[in-house]
Amino acid sequence: MFSKTADPTAAPIPPSRPAGAGSNTARSVLGADLRITGEITSTGSVEVLGEIDGNITAHGLIIGQEGRVTGSVKAETVEVKGRLDGKVSSDSFTLRSSAMVKADVTTLTIVIESGASMEGRFLKAKA
Repeated sequence: MFSKTADPTAAPIPPSRPAGAGSNTARSVLGADLRITGEITSTGSVEVLGEIDGNITAHGLIIGQEGRVTGSVKAETVEVKGRLDGKVSSDSFTLRSSAMVKADVTTLTIVIESGASMEGRFLKAKA
């Protein structure tokens, strides 16, 4: 339960992380009652259920069915179920059937479900 270090002046050993934990496994959920104006940066994933007016940089972005984002988005994976107005740069871009997007999208892969609304253009990212 307790352990001693060989050197009493040595720095304590930090607790170990759970298996699979890493800088990109964290997920931040921005609730439906939030309205944020400004820039959001995360090394993990961000799920937007409220409204964001500003730029988002993250490992992954999910815009929930009631979520709205107005601004530039830069993420490895982007999944839109709600509304997105702006500019997107991603490796993977997914539009779910409830998505309403007005954006110029630069991406490597695209998935569009039947019923999704898209106004703008798609550009292939340089690999």
